[in-house]
Amino acid sequence: MFELIMLGVEAIFQPANFLAVLIGVVSGMTIGALPGLSATMGAALIVPFTFFMDPIPAIGMLSALYCGATYGGSISAILVNTPGTPAAAVTTLDGYELSKQGHAGKALGTAVIASGFGGLFSVVVLIFIAPQVANVALRFADPEYFSLAIFGVSMVANISSGNELKNMIGGFIGIFLATVGMDALTGFPRFTFGSVNMTSGISFIPVMIGLFAAAEIFRQAESYVKNDTNTAISGLLPSFKEIWPLKWSILRSAVIGTFVGILPAEGGTVASFIGYNEAKRWSKTPEKFGTGLLEGVAAPETANNAATGGAMVPTLTLGIPGSSTTAVILGGLMIQGLRPGPLLFATQPKFVYSIFVAMGLANILFLVVGLVGAKGFAQVTRIPIYILNPIVMVLCLIGSYSLSNNVADVWIMLIAGLVGFVIKKAGFSPAPIVLGLVLGELIETSFRRAMLIFDNNALVFFTRPFSAIFLGLALVSVLWPFIHKTIKHHREANNIEESF
Repeated sequence: MFELIMLGVEAIFQPANFLAVLIGVVSGMTIGALPGLSATMGAALIVPFTFFMDPIPAIGMLSALYCGATYGGSISAILVNTPGTPAAAVTTLDGYELSKQGHAGKALGTAVIASGFGGLFSVVVLIFIAPQVANVALRFADPEYFSLAIFGVSMVANISSGNELKNMIGGFIGIFLATVGMDALTGFPRFTFGSVNMTSGISFIPVMIGLFAAAEIFRQAESYVKNDTNTAISGLLPSFKEIWPLKWSILRSAVIGTFVGILPAEGGTVASFIGYNEAKRWSKTPEKFGTGLLEGVAAPETANNAATGGAMVPTLTLGIPGSSTTAVILGGLMIQGLRPGPLLFATQPKFVYSIFVAMGLANILFLVVGLVGAKGFAQVTRIPIYILNPIVMVLCLIGSYSLSNNVADVWIMLIAGLVGFVIKKAGFSPAPIVLGLVLGELIETSFRRAMLIFDNNALVFFTRPFSAIFLGLALVSVLWPFIHKTIKHHREANNIEESF
């Protein structure tokens, strides 16, 4: 094992290969920070440039871009309330609040430290237990994916501050929006109202951009004052005393992100929501989440970056992509004449471990670049609103249109922005809607396929161990806010009695 790792280190630290990884990281961070340009799109854009490259620099650059873009999404999420990637959507809840309070540097520093740890943790898992963990993932079928998705969507009750009922309503709205378009099993159009543009469904990227970014621009435009300026920046980077208390939350999110990444579901997006929710569940002050907590930044950023290494486990060991980005990387492997699977480890050990080392190096590189650049990034918050907001709106328009070169996505983004502006006034959070939209298709298709395969026997969801575990966790997640309130009231009552 050690010898193979050293072979990988030797290969990656060749000047050409190191440069390829560095280009991948910088490109990924840039792409990730731009609204709408996800890691998947970035990898797809770079694949043609790898045609004439050797396998190690080609796949190393794609893997590094994947890691860099996943972290890069947090930059715009924190600074301008615009998630650069879907996986950074939940980072806006606390990250942007910290930015408004003048702690953008602390938020960015926490994000990059947590992201680096999560990414490196998942790479270690990838190196040492990839084949074993992949065997567990092989046991997952439609019942397990349905239960996992239900567990994910159960987070809506507790995912953001505010009324739990309103959060659940938002989640159901997102699930309903996921049903728009062609039926995945029958091909029958649903809720399209005769529009060709709606047959492919409603993508969550323009909806996400609209609900978070455009809605915030509309809100600021409504309350705009000519001499209004952003809060002065203080505390440019988090101190060790601020980071150390987050250690258990970061470690927990790293485990969650790696495990979710291994499953061929939604990768970092789902992992970030689960990581955030679990951090809030185990916190002694859950009511402070959403008001500007460093833990609210660290948990999702650790989880979504840990999902990168996890997603590479089934990609390399089984030839099954763990996320949409690894599906592109899988295509890059095929172009290089390499067939993923158990034989790849036996026939191309130097290549495999070079990719492991490349991902580890990518996480270290963006950690260094992120920490050095955090002070510069934070200065974005000092740009006057009347200059910054038009720039952000242009990026929103470009990001929405570039998804599929369709003007309809731009309209969806603008409509979502107006909806987000209105529902914010009514006390609704946009995060549950995004989560419901992300998981809606997986919930529907996995449930219907499971019912077809198992002769409409609904008990299969409770008799299969992993499925039953996820459903049990989902029930606990939904009831947890009410359980927590009951325990809190009981303790307060006991304290009052003891005082007398």
